[in-house]
Amino acid sequence: MTNHLETALSLASGGIPVLPLRAGKLPFGNCLACAGNACGGRPTMKNAGACSCPGVCHGWAAATTDIATLTSPLWAGFWLQAQAVAYHPAGARLTVLDLDDRNAITWAHRILPATRIVPTTRGEHWIYLGAMQSVNAVRPGVDIKSSMAYARWLGPGTGTMTDLPEAVRALTVREPATVRPAPHSITVPAGVGEQRCPHRTPAYLDRGIAMAEQRITETRSAIHATVYRTFLAVLSAHGRCGCLTDAHIGRLFAAAQAKGESPRHCTDAWTNALTRLGL
Repeated sequence: MTNHLETALSLASGGIPVLPLRAGKLPFGNCLACAGNACGGRPTMKNAGACSCPGVCHGWAAATTDIATLTSPLWAGFWLQAQAVAYHPAGARLTVLDLDDRNAITWAHRILPATRIVPTTRGEHWIYLGAMQSVNAVRPGVDIKSSMAYARWLGPGTGTMTDLPEAVRALTVREPATVRPAPHSITVPAGVGEQRCPHRTPAYLDRGIAMAEQRITETRSAIHATVYRTFLAVLSAHGRCGCLTDAHIGRLFAAAQAKGESPRHCTDAWTNALTRLGL
């Protein structure tokens, strides 16, 4: 209790909202008055309510910097059972990129700017200055913890915190939902146009495909959005004349997958681009 409470008080004094976690890295359950959100929830929750319960109810929403609350008799029993300390990143204007495995860490080093890094049991927490929405599984092994979420306190880490990059915000961007069934293989029909290709020569198309490959290969942020926009541009230029072949499409898919995109995402992005253009 003493160590966890001391850690919590130290963080709270620095403006970081904290709360105790029980076994399993989970928040403590709600009191009877708050069970099933009967109280309507706290003002900071997604569906804001007027709950002012002085306990540790409502998970991340109970995180506080108030020393009197943290040291109150009501919280003392929870500190006795606490197995860890958690904090609310957005409450301190922070975002935690939770990298769960070696592949995710390798991807982050390749794509993202360096920042404060905290080792975890399985991977690393990359901490950036700035808050955003929290989303799980934005990439394999990658979760974003910021608003309406909590992260375990695992120590101060090393490195200098930098501003939240656009590449992290872009991870939450999703293309329009697929309205056509996507094939299981990466060979996707380009669209069967009857118009004669206005570009006349194969060399023009080859240059266009090479430029698209380069655009995908050289991007260092917003990979999902870049792939989708590149596919859209290629189809805008060549989707109606029927000159695209499976070989051309395969080159684009290969470039995207070399940047870490899955075959499924490539297929969805291509299909969404076709739909956007009415092909």
